[in-house]
Amino acid sequence: MQTFDDSCYLNRELSWLKFNGRVLEEAADETIPFCERLSFLSIFQSNLDEFFMVRVGSLHDMMFLKKEVRDNKTHMTARQQLDAILLEVRKMTADKDRIYEDLMRQLAEKGVRLVKFSALDEEENSYLERYFEQEIKPLLSTVIVGKKQPFPFLNNKAIYAVAVLETKNDKGKIGIIPCNTGVFGRLIEIPTRPGCYVLAEELILHFLPLVFSKYKVQEKSLIRITRNADIDADGIYDEDLDYREHMEDVIRQRRKLCPVRMEMTRDLDSDIVNRLRGILELEKDQVFSSNSPLDLSFLFEFQDLLRSHGELFYEKRVPQYSPEISSDRPVIDQVLEKDILLAYPFENIKSFLRMLREAANDPEVVSIRMTLYRLANHSKVVEALVEAAENGKQIDVLVELKARFDEENNIAWSRYLEEAGCHVIYGLDGLKVHSKLCLITRKTENGIQYITQVGTGNYNEKTSRLYTDLSLLTANQAIGQEAGQVFQALSLGETVEYTEHLMVAPRCLQNKVIDLINREIQCAKAGEEAYIGVKINSLTDKKIIDKLIEASQAGVKIELVVRGICCLQSGLPKLTDNIRIISIVGRYLEHSRIYIFGTGERERIYISSADFMTRNTLRRVEVAVPIYDERLKLRLKEMFGLMLSDNVKAREQQPDGTYKKVQPGDTALNSQELFYQIAYEAAGKEKM
Repeated sequence: MQTFDDSCYLNRELSWLKFNGRVLEEAADETIPFCERLSFLSIFQSNLDEFFMVRVGSLHDMMFLKKEVRDNKTHMTARQQLDAILLEVRKMTADKDRIYEDLMRQLAEKGVRLVKFSALDEEENSYLERYFEQEIKPLLSTVIVGKKQPFPFLNNKAIYAVAVLETKNDKGKIGIIPCNTGVFGRLIEIPTRPGCYVLAEELILHFLPLVFSKYKVQEKSLIRITRNADIDADGIYDEDLDYREHMEDVIRQRRKLCPVRMEMTRDLDSDIVNRLRGILELEKDQVFSSNSPLDLSFLFEFQDLLRSHGELFYEKRVPQYSPEISSDRPVIDQVLEKDILLAYPFENIKSFLRMLREAANDPEVVSIRMTLYRLANHSKVVEALVEAAENGKQIDVLVELKARFDEENNIAWSRYLEEAGCHVIYGLDGLKVHSKLCLITRKTENGIQYITQVGTGNYNEKTSRLYTDLSLLTANQAIGQEAGQVFQALSLGETVEYTEHLMVAPRCLQNKVIDLINREIQCAKAGEEAYIGVKINSLTDKKIIDKLIEASQAGVKIELVVRGICCLQSGLPKLTDNIRIISIVGRYLEHSRIYIFGTGERERIYISSADFMTRNTLRRVEVAVPIYDERLKLRLKEMFGLMLSDNVKAREQQPDGTYKKVQPGDTALNSQELFYQIAYEAAGKEKM
């Protein structure tokens, strides 16, 4: 394979930070309803927390183990990546603080505010002091670090009040109090000022002298630790253990991993900060000062206070039933007649759930096989599978226990499914099963019949209203047979080695994608029209990136819609100048994956669970399904074209790696809103 100039590549971690910067831009966008901007600010912070826990944690491990592993695209070492990340995050923190202050000013204009103690009168201060003494102080757990009391363990993302204490004979002791233990509320209203609140951690910090009454409080601050959460579950697996018990142990270990960041709300003496850093084993650049609260999740509570003001929120949207599915006939019968494509959140997941319940009660259905990655807390999918098991169907369910941060939920569901009589397996050694695959097998008088569902997103009713995803329902027997081969391999702890129709990672996806790109390269070199269009969440797979660069040089027109990480640099003369890349960040999380290769008779279109990331193409079990129905191919091309035409929520990658909002021109086009409008019109309704 060809080698290309380093300018063609962007670092994965820095690219992700640019994506989160686009989320932060939404919080600052005054065209967005005010309360939704609060959501984006909180999402920005929770995104960044997870980034530190996983990606920064991974880089930290590389440094700790003294591994000279370089990024295979930009050749940056772990140290260089960390330095660049921490510098960029410091800039973003300043932007976040500025946006937070502006939002709080606007919030106050709407009658809700966080007040500072300096703005309160004597009576209000007295009330808060009594409240603290009666409602908060008795519930506090206090530690004074000294010879007889070691430094306590600080929980991941928990907020602590830290005091530097002094007596006549003792200076520089540290007092520590957990502030968000869950035993008292975080927002405390001031009775004399309706709509005015203080945060519980600020109340605790203010009244620290009442807790440490025998000391003089020299300095004080709130701090918050972010811990590494990057554990290789397979690398520490003991075969003598029950795998589910092993994953529970992994979760416990994760809570105790090393800190990778400390945030502070007040300046402390450098000696104290250095002492804290020494205990937590943090470097100076891993300490961040924040002028805004350390946990912004309380903003959702402020949203609830303003819920009656509809103009402060997005206009209500309700997922519609697909006009392709009649309500007075079984869904299974309709799928047997034609392929059906559902597009969430514009169309309702209930159509799929109805088909699953039909299968649970259909006397001709003998088995249902399914892969489960992330589920809703009250899963209708699981209810249908349990009902099917109780009706005597063979239910085989692969529950991926390594779904990051959903492990506990999935462990609980796996037990529930087993108790109901389902056959549950937990995935493969060294591979996550990330595919969204369901196979219903029927035994009819005409023989075995398959109904297959392949999706781009999880079987999760909640996220189906928040994420854009696609779901194909098909009775194509060739596809059903290959889906059966996937499940057969999984049951044996293996992966599929060959497929004709499906793309199935880790052995039959990356190579098939590269073959399809090569086909377009050959067509372009022969003077024929050549085209590649892809919508994914992330692009990091270097083999695919290099092949796309080669295709661009050959003259293939390439259009990419990449929401998040994108390690490919577009617009470089004679290298990537035939590549256009946009990112859409809007009301709904863009999550669908579409692959389009070629034009005319050789056109191939797939939907998939896989991004073009090495972890998806080589280290996970993923499934991409071809779209054979011409109606559905046309619909997907139209959807892809509308996303490329978005000039409200789309940002286009520039030749310097930055992203710039597409200019609306004469007609504004918000693709997400337009898809909802199309769904309402197709259902014969007006927007609610």
